[in-house]
Amino acid sequence: MKIAILISGRGSNMERLIEAASAPDYPAEIVKVISNRPDASGLRTAANAGIATQAIDHKSYASRAAFDAALEAALNEADVDLVCHAGFMRILTDEFAARWEGRMVNIHPSLLPSFKGIRVQQQAIDAGATISGCTVHYIIPALDSGPIIAQAAVPVLTDDTAETLSARILEAEHVLYPTAVKLIASGSVKLVDGKVVRSLDAKRADTACPPLFSPQP
Repeated sequence: MKIAILISGRGSNMERLIEAASAPDYPAEIVKVISNRPDASGLRTAANAGIATQAIDHKSYASRAAFDAALEAALNEADVDLVCHAGFMRILTDEFAARWEGRMVNIHPSLLPSFKGIRVQQQAIDAGATISGCTVHYIIPALDSGPIIAQAAVPVLTDDTAETLSARILEAEHVLYPTAVKLIASGSVKLVDGKVVRSLDAKRADTACPPLFSPQP
């Protein structure tokens, strides 16, 4: 499966996907990394890994639709099968999201459907949540509402700040995202009629893996 990764910054989740895809038995190849910010340091990381990169500066386009058209042209040129958002700080038009439904995924730093949008770590703390985590989901036009592929839970500690909770969740993201993409690329997870369908292999993987991060006593 050919994958493109979209980033806006350093792309730490992108780095983990690159590391995972370097394994000979990983069922996906990262063929392109695209950023809406030409100064994103993740572009250099990807280039150093031998991956084709492209900057499509959103500031150069008069409308969101015009930017999306340029992005879509780049994705089609690379002939990608799956698009992975990895810290991509752009909200795409509903039309773009609909055209790529089932072929575009994101990782979000909360246990969806709780705490959508931005500053979600602070949302969790303000709500008094004792458990948070991260979610890999398919992207649909409605923000952070797509079908869930995989999740990992982490504890919210009594002395957490948004920064410390974010760091703990990011550790879980680095494990979860490559795992979820592997399930998609291997055909163990599919989107059918708007719902995620897991094969027996994927269900066995779920039961075989202990929780990534357990609450502290």
